[in-house]
Amino acid sequence: MVLAAGRGERMRPLTDRQPKPLLDVRGKPLMQWPMEALARGGFTRLVVNTAWLGEQIDQRFGTAPQWDGGVGSQIAYSHEGRDFGAALETAGGIARALPLLDAELFWCLAGDVYAPDFHFTQAQVQSFADSGRLAHLWLVPNPPHNPRGDFGIGQDGAALNLPADDPAPRYTFSTIGLYRRELFAPPYCDIPPGNPAGVKAALAPLLRRAMDNGRVSAQLHTGRWTDVGTPERLAQLNTSP
Repeated sequence: MVLAAGRGERMRPLTDRQPKPLLDVRGKPLMQWPMEALARGGFTRLVVNTAWLGEQIDQRFGTAPQWDGGVGSQIAYSHEGRDFGAALETAGGIARALPLLDAELFWCLAGDVYAPDFHFTQAQVQSFADSGRLAHLWLVPNPPHNPRGDFGIGQDGAALNLPADDPAPRYTFSTIGLYRRELFAPPYCDIPPGNPAGVKAALAPLLRRAMDNGRVSAQLHTGRWTDVGTPERLAQLNTSP
């Protein structure tokens, strides 16, 4: 699942007439980078959620885009803006899309993050499947805009929901993760599959509950990674070597 429903408030005025995931980064729409990377790894069935100007995303990619190198994807859309008038936040959006995902395990990542060195592999999925955990997260060194980070990593690879006063290192959630459908069901999530009422819900509380039960793992990704959250970061990406 590629998350593409955000309003992109911090990117205005660039996002007043175009959704942030379609902003150009090095010659292609920002969200196309992870979609192509997923396809190269053999993950060609995608679900994309939309809200703000979401029809532009549908019009840009359609349901069967072809990428460079002859590989293509099949895309199903979860149009939160059309169905509910606004984005449902991450957990609400995933719950809405569960019937379209139609899988026990799935990747999920934000369409507004640039991570060209990340490789999606079948081996990662198999390792996660064998672990029995509910989520596996890729964390990154903390960028200037998130100096305190989000989660820790234990010696056994467990993702840690550290107390605010814990001095252990924290890292920033890259938005890239593998998930088990079970995370989006009680006791972690009370939203029915398909989210028929359009409940808005964040993902972090679900992850923290599962971490407290030892059901989430994590690892550090040290390749290039940018949360394209401001016009300045976008300009830097497009002008740096």
